[in-house]
Amino acid sequence: MRLRTVLTTVTACLAAATSLSAADPAVARENQACSPSVTIDRFSDALDKTTYDGTFVGNFSALALDRDGQLAALSDRSSLFTLNAKTLQPTGVTALADDNGSALDSEGLVIDRDGTRLITSETEPSIRRYSPDGTILDRLPVPASLQVAPAGRAAANGTFEGLTLLPGGHTLLASMEYALSGDSAGIVRFQTWERTKGDHFRLGAQYAYRTDTGLGVPEVQATPDGHLLVLERGFTSGVGNTVRLYLADPRHATDTGRIENLTGQSDVHLIKKTLLADMVTCPSLGATAKQPQPNPLLDNIEGMVITGRTEGRLDVLLVSDDNQNAVQTTRFYYLRVRI
Repeated sequence: MRLRTVLTTVTACLAAATSLSAADPAVARENQACSPSVTIDRFSDALDKTTYDGTFVGNFSALALDRDGQLAALSDRSSLFTLNAKTLQPTGVTALADDNGSALDSEGLVIDRDGTRLITSETEPSIRRYSPDGTILDRLPVPASLQVAPAGRAAANGTFEGLTLLPGGHTLLASMEYALSGDSAGIVRFQTWERTKGDHFRLGAQYAYRTDTGLGVPEVQATPDGHLLVLERGFTSGVGNTVRLYLADPRHATDTGRIENLTGQSDVHLIKKTLLADMVTCPSLGATAKQPQPNPLLDNIEGMVITGRTEGRLDVLLVSDDNQNAVQTTRFYYLRVRI
C-alpha cells in the first residue's frame, strides 16, 4: 500500500475516533489554537489505565503508522501494541526482548518499508530490527561515545528516545534525550545511519541540537520535506510538565561525529529550530489533570507520529507516557500543524 493511501486512510479513521474531549465541534478553529502554527482538535483518555490480553495498556513512548493503516504504540515495558485507528482500541500486542530474552527500555519506533520494526532501547543504548512477531533480525552499530557510561559518555535514561526515517527511506535518525558528559548542557546529539544492501544500516553523519533550558528530547519525526518535528519536554515537581513542539532544519548543520566535546565552538553549526507551539498555551478542552499542571491538558507527552498531510499542513498525533502511575494519564492529542 502506498504511503499516500495509508495516510489518507488513517486520517479518515482518526477523524472519526472516539474522543473524551469536551470541545464543541462548532467552536471556531481559532479558539482551538495553541499558536498561529498549531491547533488541537481533540484529545482522548480512552486507554488510560486499561489492559489488553493481560498486558497493561500504557507506558507509551512512541507511535508509528503501520502499512495497513493501523497504529503501532510502543510501551517502554517491552510491549508493542497494534491499535485500531478509528477507536484507538488495541487489537494485538507483541512482547519484545533483547538478545538474551531480557526486558527492554523501549523508546523509539520506526516501521520500515518491509514491515519490520526498528526499535530503540535506551539502556545500552541500542537499535534492533524485529520481525512483526518480535523476532530479532538485526542490530545496528552505535558510536562508542553514545553508549551509557562507563562504556561511553551518555547518562543512563538519557539516550535514544526518538527515531525516524527521513523521506526516501535511506536515512535513519535517532535523537538522544540529554547531553553527553563533556558536552554543554542542553546540547544533544542526533545520530544517523545510511541504508545499505539487504536493508542493513551503517553509521552516518551526526548533528547537534540545542534544547531549551531544562528540557530533553523525547521524540523526533521527519516531515515530508525533510525537516524534523522535535518534541522538547521537562517536568518540575509541584508545577507539572513543559512540552514544546519545534520545527528543525538539519541542513547545513555540522557533522559532529568526530568532535569529542561540544562546548560552544563557534565553528560548529547546530540544527536550526523554530518554535511551533508551547503546549501550555493550548485550550484545555475540558481536560482534567491528576497532579499539578500549568494546563490540565498537559501530561508526560512522549510519542508522536504524522498521520496525514495536505499542502502546508500535517495531522499529528501525540501520546503521553503514564509510567503506570496513578497521578499520570495515558492521553492522545490530535493536532494540526502548519509548516
